[in-house]
Amino acid sequence: MSATPASAEVAAPGGRRVQRATLASRVWLILGLLAVAVLAAGPLWALDSALRTLIGFFTLLGFFTLLALATMWNLLAGYAGLVSIGQQAYVGLGAYGLLYFADTLGLNLFLSVLVAGLVGALVAIPTAALAFRLRGGYFAIGTWVIAEVYRLVVSNVSQLGGGSGLTLRAASEYDRTARLFATYELALAVGVGAVVVAYVLLRRRLGLALTAIRDAEASAQSLGVHVFRTKFLVYLVAAFGCSLAGAVIYLNLLRVQPEAAFSVNWTAFMIFIVVIGGVGTIEGPIIGTIVFFVLQETLSGYGAWYLVLLGAVAVLVTLLARRGLWGLVADRTGWSLFPVQRRLQDLHPSEGR
Repeated sequence: MSATPASAEVAAPGGRRVQRATLASRVWLILGLLAVAVLAAGPLWALDSALRTLIGFFTLLGFFTLLALATMWNLLAGYAGLVSIGQQAYVGLGAYGLLYFADTLGLNLFLSVLVAGLVGALVAIPTAALAFRLRGGYFAIGTWVIAEVYRLVVSNVSQLGGGSGLTLRAASEYDRTARLFATYELALAVGVGAVVVAYVLLRRRLGLALTAIRDAEASAQSLGVHVFRTKFLVYLVAAFGCSLAGAVIYLNLLRVQPEAAFSVNWTAFMIFIVVIGGVGTIEGPIIGTIVFFVLQETLSGYGAWYLVLLGAVAVLVTLLARRGLWGLVADRTGWSLFPVQRRLQDLHPSEGR
């Protein structure tokens, strides 16, 4: 079945029509575009400290890059059924790719972000070929082990600073405020772009193939779905998105260390966001990122208890809302802000003539 425009309603056999969009999705599309326009104009109205708060997570991790990471993980686990615990590998590869291309090869600092994302996708090709030999829990643990292998390799390369890491020297060539604004716009583009890419992919036949594979891989294959090719494509897209996000994160942080860049905490945060927001929905990572960012800003002063409180919130949401916070909203309102399902509606008698 080919993709149709967001507002399209096409005729179906038996006096029915296929509806893709809803009134809520049309309203929220307009509001979302306005919100993106306002955020994109941030450097024109926001203070430097306010931009650092938007880009900041812990000591300057991007809100928008966090959204991109969660969206990519949700695309893998929520739609393709690929529960990876090793996506931090691509955060680290993106960070070190930025450092290598900008400092060692002298490439433009901001162009290096894009190139680092492409390198992450290239590295994902042999990684996927290896990881896809595993299934279920073995796949999850295997991706974690692969990420640790990449961390150990980078830690033993003296040109990349070894275990102590390096500082991004190329950033000193730019005015601090100009670099901050450019980083903000890149983070916004990565976050919004991740949501748009996920939505476009899921609106096409690939979205149907992904959900079929997630629900019953053997049945999907018997119906003609190319399982390996579909999973492989999604894995590359997620690797590219996570590598881009990693490059933008460390374009802001400036200091890259293997223990931090390849930390499993990145994937833990992705999982937390998607679980509390809603697995298998585009809206879930958005809601989860907002909640997570608010919790971080309000609870970070509690030290080690911060992580305990985050865990308690995750357990509570899991027990009371099995489909996440967005699942509760959708069940009570019927809203679908990013409609990817196909709904059959009976035609009115006058429409059928």
